[in-house]
Amino acid sequence: MVKKPPAGTIPDAPGSYQFRDAEGRVLYVGKAKSLRQRLGSYFGNRDRMVPRTAQMLEEATGVEWIQVANELEALMLEFNLIREHKPRFNVDMKDDKSYPFLAVTVDDEWPRPMVTRARRRKGVRYFGPYGHAGAIRDTLELLLKTFPLRTCTDTKFRTHERTGRPCLLFHIQKCSGPCVGEIDGASYSQIVGELIRFLEGDSDGVVTRLRKEMEASAEALDFESAARQRDRLASVRRVLERQEMVGSADEEVDIFGIAGDDLEAAVQVFYVRHGRVVGRKGFVMERVEDLKPAELVDEVVSAHYRSDPPRGVPRTVLVPDLPTEARLLSEWLSTERGTRVEIRVPQRGGKRRLLETVTRNADEEFLRHRLKRATDHNTRARALNEMQEGLGLPESPLRIECYDMSHLQGTDYVGSMVVFEDGIAKKADYRRFRIRHVDGNDDYAAMEEVLTRRLSAYLEEREMPVAERPGRFAYPPNLLLVDGGAGQLGVAERVVATLGLTDEIPVAALAKRYEQVYRPGNDEPIDLPRGSEALYLLQRLRDESHRFAVAYHRQLRSRRMTGSVLDGIPGLGPNRKKRLTSAFGGVRAVQRASLEDLMDQPWLPEAIAVAIFDRTHGQS
Repeated sequence: MVKKPPAGTIPDAPGSYQFRDAEGRVLYVGKAKSLRQRLGSYFGNRDRMVPRTAQMLEEATGVEWIQVANELEALMLEFNLIREHKPRFNVDMKDDKSYPFLAVTVDDEWPRPMVTRARRRKGVRYFGPYGHAGAIRDTLELLLKTFPLRTCTDTKFRTHERTGRPCLLFHIQKCSGPCVGEIDGASYSQIVGELIRFLEGDSDGVVTRLRKEMEASAEALDFESAARQRDRLASVRRVLERQEMVGSADEEVDIFGIAGDDLEAAVQVFYVRHGRVVGRKGFVMERVEDLKPAELVDEVVSAHYRSDPPRGVPRTVLVPDLPTEARLLSEWLSTERGTRVEIRVPQRGGKRRLLETVTRNADEEFLRHRLKRATDHNTRARALNEMQEGLGLPESPLRIECYDMSHLQGTDYVGSMVVFEDGIAKKADYRRFRIRHVDGNDDYAAMEEVLTRRLSAYLEEREMPVAERPGRFAYPPNLLLVDGGAGQLGVAERVVATLGLTDEIPVAALAKRYEQVYRPGNDEPIDLPRGSEALYLLQRLRDESHRFAVAYHRQLRSRRMTGSVLDGIPGLGPNRKKRLTSAFGGVRAVQRASLEDLMDQPWLPEAIAVAIFDRTHGQS
């Protein structure tokens, strides 16, 4: 465990600090405006620290620091140290998939465009990344009609060069034939340059040139050449139609969308150049600290631009929340770009709608990431094994039940029970409870009522013959999980003890803050490793029980708010009620109606007409 450095040894100056373990490996790199104040915060009460920070301090055996002249230098030093050491306690952004790029081998004698997912190498210009390889291949096919460059491999190129015969692409005018000397180096380089400018977003020059060449050929009565230029212009326009304009032609913007939960976050970045979306990229990152939204944006933007961004640094960066270090990040990015870079949160208009679109993409990517993780059998098995070991359960929790409460200022109090078997939601066993015996706002009493009703039903069914069991509560859980901290755990303990089920049903509570798990007999919470499959499964259970409870609560509240004075009148069912309100023009009109008016309705029995009049006029 790292010890606090002697008093007075830490400078009151900007700099970067590094925590190291016993083997000298860097565990965490940070920056500070004042090293003395920042490092001092690590050596206070560790019970109040987030679990990940406390774990880092437990593993660290020493701390070092490097003093610099100002905050900007501290930020840049932090970036360089993270890039060099890749500390495991710093934010780690991982690509959630391998994205395709459109690359141009500019250092080749005869450069060629290609679609690739390979790692970057020198001498190649990369454009993208793009969402789908198929889409960019179709785009490349269209572009070859306008920019007829070779797309063959070097081996195939040398073969055609040796035989003196071009390939089919030359004959269909999708290659200019450099292998057989049909184009000189200068002309070929001009086509390469135009393609690169087009991919960078500067399409106006290409469109203007093609239009002028088409018009010139038509005036010279060279209709064959004019037709070729017309076809090339049409191909360029079809490519441009796929790239919707989202801004003015001189705009360079990167837009960040972030979605996730307390454990992970999905990040989507859209790259806008010359007013068009020319690429996108996605990441999934583990949230190693309890970061506020602005702090998370700070980490995301920092990590993205220190890891060789595919489109460089733009003039403007749009984010959902202003980073805590917005000024420093702006200064650093301005230094990298060479001109001023603005970081801001769009408030209205097209930029705000574009940010919302990118955020929706992040939401969808995060959902796909969670579903992919949840449906893998090996992952689920590992989660259950980790849970059994981490929580000290007597057996693998093949059936887990999770409970949550929902209400609005004590009204429409409801509880939910969701069931996961073998790590998968079993919705047929979900149950909803309407709280009957709790007045006011008392989550503990409500939880006690729900658990008592559920487990009492299990005990009753257990005593029945197998053939006569209704099956609603026939199976006991291998783990009973409640949403909350030590207080809710105490309620669950009391209920299972009262019903004599302590040795049969293990209980646990999951606290939302810091995602800590409480178990009976242990005053200290259990910190399952962040990013572990066990914690991920527990969190899914908690989120699902909360969703199910809130949905039921909203249903009851909506039913109560949309109810009317006509509800509950004997003999007045939904069809008659609808016909009655239609005949009089609404519920209020029915309330104003006289008994004679009601009895004049030939389809309405006299007894029901009298009951309606008594109800609407306050008579019993």
